[in-house]
Amino acid sequence: MTDPALNPAIDDTQNDEAQADTADRPDASSEDARTEEQPQYGVGPFSVREVALVGVWLVAFVISFFSLSVVGFSSLWTSGIDWILTIGLPTVAVFLLVLRRLSPDGIRRVGSLGIDQFASVAFSVSAMIWVQLTWTTVAIASSRGVWAYSWVLWLELVLMLAGVVLTVFAPLTPVLREDFLGRREIPAHRNARPIRPVVAAPPRAPRERRAATSDESVEDDGHGDSAPTDGSLPDGDNRYDAAETGGYATSGDTGAHALFSSDSQDLEGYDAPPTNDTGDWSSERRDADDAAASAPQPTVSRQAFWALSPVERDVVDDRGVPLFRVGPTAWALVIEDHGSMFVIRHEDGRAGYLHDVSDVTRG
Repeated sequence: MTDPALNPAIDDTQNDEAQADTADRPDASSEDARTEEQPQYGVGPFSVREVALVGVWLVAFVISFFSLSVVGFSSLWTSGIDWILTIGLPTVAVFLLVLRRLSPDGIRRVGSLGIDQFASVAFSVSAMIWVQLTWTTVAIASSRGVWAYSWVLWLELVLMLAGVVLTVFAPLTPVLREDFLGRREIPAHRNARPIRPVVAAPPRAPRERRAATSDESVEDDGHGDSAPTDGSLPDGDNRYDAAETGGYATSGDTGAHALFSSDSQDLEGYDAPPTNDTGDWSSERRDADDAAASAPQPTVSRQAFWALSPVERDVVDDRGVPLFRVGPTAWALVIEDHGSMFVIRHEDGRAGYLHDVSDVTRG
């Protein structure tokens, strides 16, 4: 057996074969790039898939006005709220599909679902309702020999199943998947993004430890020794002795009464007793306030100016949903400058956030 390290020709041949295999293997990103470069043909502003879906819905909508029951006249619109899921939900989905083509900056999401995703859900729910009605009809007919519903049931079932093919299975169908290739990437909705990991909460401190800590904080609140309970002042601050208070230097209530009953001229020249509050907690609070005040605050400039983006960029709302785009073909009006983000106002009055402000030319 020949060692490839000793024979460079064998090594080069193997590399060439690997590169050929890689080049022959289809790549989804390269296919999207090729499709994005090629134009998509359709009928007017609509693609072939959208035209087929609108046609399926239109036939189902017209048939919904015919009688669904074989006894008397009873259509979907006269059967209570049965029309909401059977034909109403697909109608809303088709309306949003048409609105997306005619107004690209209009509604492009229903909650966290895109328009195509909502259409898939709408036609799937409607098809399941028609399958359930068909199952019930067949069960009644097999047991009693009576058909409860007319031909409208079968035609609506076939049309809704066709709608499921045009929505749910369209990305998997070779003819219909062209409508989903080459689309530009935008940020996903907040509800559609990957979830954050959940970690266990940190354990709480034991109750006895918290109680001991609170007791220590009460004892060490800056007063030192406990205050006297007999009404007398501390030894170092008791300036009112027997000589200065007219001989009433007794303790307890008598001392307090003597102090407040003495003449005012005997107390002249004496300051108020000083407090022994060192104010440790207040100094800590002042330090925290000073630190918060000295922290750098983000500056916001509300001086409007014009800006020109070097490439096409999305301007999104506060939820991250793109509103419109700015690019090198037109100047954009910036109404607020947050440093790393601009608030841009569109010519129709809408305002959004431009998070990528790199290489933006200011006018």
